[in-house]
Amino acid sequence: MRKLQNTPKGYTADSDKLCAPEDTVARVKARFERLGGVLGELRRTDTGRLGIPVYLSLCGPQARAVMPTRKQMGKGASPAQAEASALMELVERFSYFSFWADEERFSRATWRQAQALWPGRVMPVAEVIRSVHDDLSEEDAESLLDLVPWRFHPAVRVADGQEVMVPLDWFKTLNEFNGSSAGNCLEESILQGACELVERHVSAVVDAEEPRLPTIAVHPVGDPVLKGLIDAFGRNGVKLWLKDFSLGMPVPTVGALAYDPATLGMRSEIVFTAGTSSSPVKAAIRAVTEIAQLAGDFETGSNYEASGLRKFQDLGEISWVAEGPSTELKRLPDLEKDDILHELLALAQGLAAKGLTLYTVETTHPALDVAANYSFVPGFLFRERTPRASLGMFVGRYLAEQADEHEAVPGLKRLEELCPGRPWLPLHKGLLALRLDDPEEAAALFREAAPLQEDSEDQGMAVFYEAYAHTRMDRWDLAAPLLDKAIALSPDVKEYHNLRGVTRFKAKAYDLAACDFEAALALDSGSAMDLANLGLCHMRLGNDDAAREFLGKALEMDPGLDFARASLTELGSSPDHD
Repeated sequence: MRKLQNTPKGYTADSDKLCAPEDTVARVKARFERLGGVLGELRRTDTGRLGIPVYLSLCGPQARAVMPTRKQMGKGASPAQAEASALMELVERFSYFSFWADEERFSRATWRQAQALWPGRVMPVAEVIRSVHDDLSEEDAESLLDLVPWRFHPAVRVADGQEVMVPLDWFKTLNEFNGSSAGNCLEESILQGACELVERHVSAVVDAEEPRLPTIAVHPVGDPVLKGLIDAFGRNGVKLWLKDFSLGMPVPTVGALAYDPATLGMRSEIVFTAGTSSSPVKAAIRAVTEIAQLAGDFETGSNYEASGLRKFQDLGEISWVAEGPSTELKRLPDLEKDDILHELLALAQGLAAKGLTLYTVETTHPALDVAANYSFVPGFLFRERTPRASLGMFVGRYLAEQADEHEAVPGLKRLEELCPGRPWLPLHKGLLALRLDDPEEAAALFREAAPLQEDSEDQGMAVFYEAYAHTRMDRWDLAAPLLDKAIALSPDVKEYHNLRGVTRFKAKAYDLAACDFEAALALDSGSAMDLANLGLCHMRLGNDDAAREFLGKALEMDPGLDFARASLTELGSSPDHD
């Protein structure tokens, strides 16, 4: 990675950046235009009710070829900042997935092979153990890590600038793309990613423990930008709470919860999110603009997908958030300095004082040439990860989902010897059987796994996979009751509703199938496939206008859905969604 250097701020109005957002927009648009095929479309999506701008960047064909996501949202206190945010989200994701697509970047080695290859330069195995809060001995951990040839890559330990070799795909398995970032320069990018890691970690703790944390007074607020944002909620009758989620971290995190009593349950939802930045004011601005991004101006009927914090369904669930002593924004931790590098080092060193290490890898796309990074802190949590994580569980997941067959089969057998009787073993063996195209064996393993799981969420996952294995054998009648059970056990997983919808569609129960696709969209409104499937249901039900609407929206999100385009043509409408 390039050497970090002093980076005085050039813009500080609503966020701390190297340069003004207008400059970022012009530069990044030019880079996308030069590269071609990455940015499909950039447009503003808010209704204007709150006056807080939200932008959407849609992926072009080159981005879609490497990315599983199709759109990115951006927010800010000004249109230029929101536009820059949406563009930078695309930079971040495109850079991250392109980085992982290039195998030549990595050196494959088991743990002990890596120690022999790079003596004294491999990250301590204690960091890997800490990453899943396991209580294994270092010797046992090394034995488990020896079951997989990991993708080692150099990473910079930000607090002291030292470069170490890390099993990078271990952290990708744990965190997915949580920790990816982009910025006008490396220092800005890394600070952005580090703040998001803190934000996700403290949010996971708050979500799990439901502590009664201090409520931040929203009036009076001295900062004019933040005051304007808060006033926008008040003018429109939207209730807003700001909370101190900092939890002793060296950088401030502001939690935010909002709802509109006039539209709740009809055209809006309760929105719960958080923002982390180097100063309390900027953290609050980030949280409030994130509320606006997720809320659809509290009048469009949009459904956001929960990430760092849970999604509340009714007001009876929010009492623990609203409770707590009062405080002022100025009492939160504050790392604000004139130089971005100085803020970054203060954050990294503050984490180090708590026994936590910030690592970063540069992922800048060479043709795009906009700074991007992937950062991680071993020991940090995020809500989507299972609370029963262990080193053996994630080694098993890697073997089942990613390892070559000649590594995966003996690896899982050895893992069972090292970790006998663990409830996740038959689940992982079932996943491998699916990958090896043996759905009969997979169904039996998932059936064995389900009663062994320790909570309803994991049980639901095992039951779902058994159902999926039956669909692979066209046993749709056997899949249907299993999907009913999976949804009863864990109702907030969109994939369960999607597959039950497909099963009901196959049975020609189009009205019931439509209900499932609607349920999936309520959990993820950006699912183009569920929109298209809903359109097909309405087409079969004779609701041609509704069918055209949903199929058209699906094609706007993903022009590659050829079956949706063919169905529109059959309906006598084939608008150009290219």
